[in-house]
Amino acid sequence: MRIVIILSLFLPSLAIGQSRPEDGGHEIEMWTGAGHSVPGGTAHTSVWNVGGRYGWILTRPHGPGFLNGRFEYAVDVIPLFMVFQGANKFEPAGTAYGAGFNPLNLKWDFATRGRFVPYFELSGGVLFSNNDVPAGTNSVNFTPSAALGTHLLGEKYNLSLELRYLHISNAGLAVPNPGLNTVQMRIGIGRFLHH
Repeated sequence: MRIVIILSLFLPSLAIGQSRPEDGGHEIEMWTGAGHSVPGGTAHTSVWNVGGRYGWILTRPHGPGFLNGRFEYAVDVIPLFMVFQGANKFEPAGTAYGAGFNPLNLKWDFATRGRFVPYFELSGGVLFSNNDVPAGTNSVNFTPSAALGTHLLGEKYNLSLELRYLHISNAGLAVPNPGLNTVQMRIGIGRFLHH
């Protein structure tokens, strides 16, 4: 329901004249995402984060058939990263507040002619939090992730919707290291800038 309300606020600005990803261009975006833990790590945990992105579109379209696309490199700054933790054997339930930085976002923007520009992304970063994540482990974690999404191109602004698999782990900086796996829905609003 919330996504429908958000979409209805931004759809009027998504008119015909579109800002598209082009080689030599840049992407700027503000985004927010939320999700819940999945099997393969710590259970009963949810995450919510808010961030900003700056990207560089590095290539012209290339690749065979439907894989034809552009390569983009981007960085994310995440000033708000909240982890809502359930009780476990180490500590009682609690919320961790943190911030993060993703210096590595490798993105493939598929070359399409319509308003929808699907993409695939692999990312890596670091998360610093006031409490251990997961509880009883460490307050410094690494955040590799993979995402599949699409841009909905508009006249001035673009909407992005994606599904992201996010792993949070201290990579052996502390013992134990049970890790945390989440699936997030992320929504963003941004622009593609050209020279």
